[in-house]
Amino acid sequence: MSTTSEALLLQEDLRDAVEYCRDVTRARAANFYWGLRLTPEPQRSAMYTIYAWMREADDIVDGTSVDGDAASTIQAFRANTRLALRGTVAEPTSLWRAFAAVARAYPLDLNDFEAMIDGQIADLRPQRLHQEEELRQYCEQVASSVGRVCVRVWGYQCVDALALASERGVAFQMVNVIRDVAEDARMGRVYIPQARFDRAGIDLEALLQWRDPPRCMALLEGMIDAARDRFEVSAPLESMIEPACRPTLRGLTGMYRALLERLAADPERVVRQRVSVPTLQKALVIVRARLAGER
Repeated sequence: MSTTSEALLLQEDLRDAVEYCRDVTRARAANFYWGLRLTPEPQRSAMYTIYAWMREADDIVDGTSVDGDAASTIQAFRANTRLALRGTVAEPTSLWRAFAAVARAYPLDLNDFEAMIDGQIADLRPQRLHQEEELRQYCEQVASSVGRVCVRVWGYQCVDALALASERGVAFQMVNVIRDVAEDARMGRVYIPQARFDRAGIDLEALLQWRDPPRCMALLEGMIDAARDRFEVSAPLESMIEPACRPTLRGLTGMYRALLERLAADPERVVRQRVSVPTLQKALVIVRARLAGER
């Protein structure tokens, strides 16, 4: 990244805006915050800003519905995003000031942010996926887009990095789908495709009640294997991004893989409680990523 780009994020008049985005990340996403702490400046502040943008989008959608003023609020946010990605401060708030500076400093793609907004809007309605392709599309919309944004900020040495970032995003989101299956179902959202239920010979109610353990296990193990496959496919990504940012990717990936393996160790837990990685284990993942350095 150029000296000019670095100065955009670290200049004095943006300090309060960047600190606001950092505080949002620390308060709302402890896992990501400590993973992003591995990132050197100014990319670290850029990532805090992008997370703050994502959180704002999420909060807008969570507090609204698809009708009336809600649609206007979402579309106003979309319009502000488009302006900011052209480097124009849409509103004189900390978020938009920092976001516009990030847009001036890095080669961000509007399509990725449009996809994230569309994904948030889709979650306003109950939805039920039927085929594997729909799950893939959903993961690409809400997570692959994030992966590509990260890589554009971190810097990459090969154009294949963007495609692999998409695959890594799919892996991350599939872990979320498995972990959140019960919570999502309570909100009318079923992201495990119906085709997988049909192959396993059970329905959603049977899974949530764990009525037929062997079939329930088969269903979730198939999802776990699919997530592992996306991690393996995207394994070369680490060597394609700029060395200084590799520890961040390793740290975030390590936390998601640790969560996946906890799910694999006892799949039934997903219908009884929210599964998470213990704090000590997450700390060890971060330490290992830091010690691995820029290799």
